Amino acid sequence: MKAIWNGKVIAASNDIVNVEGNAYFPIESVKKEFLKESEAHTVCHWKGTASYYHLEVDGKENPDSVWYYPEPSGLAKSIKDRVAFWKGVQLIKD
Repeated sequence: MKAIWNGKVIAASNDIVNVEGNAYFPIESVKKEFLKESEAHTVCHWKGTASYYHLEVDGKENPDSVWYYPEPSGLAKSIKDRVAFWKGVQLIKD
């Protein structure tokens, strides 16, 4: 599976974990040069506190379009060290 935004492949992996309809990619599959830290956080009642990254590709920014759980709850341990995408990021199956 590939995650694409603004014409660039942001991440590619065959090791995808699906939770609640979201594809979580291993963090090592993500091209880090496109990630910029965000101060945003949200809380899921069963997964824990999510943190976010902005995507920045060729001078365009997609705020808070990547999320991850730095310390997921025990129920969500399968998404540890993984990220998911939204806000116009295309997910394409290879």
